[in-house]
Amino acid sequence: MIIHIDMDSFYASVEIRENHDLAGLPVVVGGSASGRGVVAAANYEARKYGVLSAMPMAQALRLCPDLVCLPVNMPLYVNVSRQIHDIFYRYTPEIEPLSLDEAFLDVAGSEKLFGSAAVIAQKIKRDIKNECKLIASAGVAPNKFVAKIASDIDKPDGYVVVTQNEVQDFLDPLPVKRIWGVGKKTEQQLRQIGIKTIQDVRNWPADDLIQRFGKMGDHIQRLAQGLDKRAVISDAKAKSISAETTFANDIDDKDALLAILLQLTEQVAARLRDKDIKGRTVNIKIRFHDFKTITRSKTLPENTYQTRKVWSTVKQLFLGVWQQEPGPIRLVGVGISNFSENMELQRDLFTDSPEQDFEQDVRQERLDELSDEINQKFGKSKIHRGRNPEH
Repeated sequence: MIIHIDMDSFYASVEIRENHDLAGLPVVVGGSASGRGVVAAANYEARKYGVLSAMPMAQALRLCPDLVCLPVNMPLYVNVSRQIHDIFYRYTPEIEPLSLDEAFLDVAGSEKLFGSAAVIAQKIKRDIKNECKLIASAGVAPNKFVAKIASDIDKPDGYVVVTQNEVQDFLDPLPVKRIWGVGKKTEQQLRQIGIKTIQDVRNWPADDLIQRFGKMGDHIQRLAQGLDKRAVISDAKAKSISAETTFANDIDDKDALLAILLQLTEQVAARLRDKDIKGRTVNIKIRFHDFKTITRSKTLPENTYQTRKVWSTVKQLFLGVWQQEPGPIRLVGVGISNFSENMELQRDLFTDSPEQDFEQDVRQERLDELSDEINQKFGKSKIHRGRNPEH
């Protein structure tokens, strides 16, 4: 069985934990409205007003004028995420982080020691609440797809177990939009031919779905049948560190997308520094409204975990795609791969001033470290980066 753990409105919940005066208020974490920032996380009080992640902050404030808007404090969230993952490791080494606030766990090898997957999920939720003072939702199921839906179906503080014999009964009544990859446009197209639920997809002729939707048709029918062969890939086996986000509504605002990509870049770079890992290849993933997915990558002259260098490359890759195919976009992701065993800084032999370039690298890495330390110490984002990659 697979466990999916998803922290409830993670960034906002951590901020409320740090400042109890915020309890009960609508709180969001993200960029400033004046800088065309976006919401990175919204607590459930804010969601009652229709405020959602990836929404422009200016729009969120129109929906809820009393919204408490806090800046992103990535070092603090990374530190809390590390504590949560330490709890995971008590029960299994087979952990696949999807981001700071969610992960898949394969506990097949741990059940004799700690009890069933359902019991382990309860223990993890309890430990996170007692030790981190935060609430996690858990889904337990035979595969990733079903486990992820299960963790989300009864939020906040959800706990849903779906056995192999219960998979179809669990999936069938759910709306078709619950299938991974089905956005608003695909949902509308499916509704036009009479498909509203996952059961409708399952009962629809496969050949017709493939003819209408291509690979997407085969994809959604397999998931509708509860079929997902993806294994849990632990950090020890992973070849990259990445983060991605799927939007509730497709976004075609370039500046908003850049703001979200910057948040993902900061998250990935902070995770690299936390693990003391440097990578050489920067990757982005973009999924359009029609499920078309584009990946782009660039290999740097040297390994790095500098936010500035990673962001400069992410922005360049994204703008290259945007020039050719501007929005609407439903998912973006950032990743770093091509890790090296030699983590020392390497001088660029082809630069005009290798000593100056080397010193700049050292200064930038120290800046990142100081930024992490200051933000974590003071609990609020006193230092953060603008979207200009040179600063």
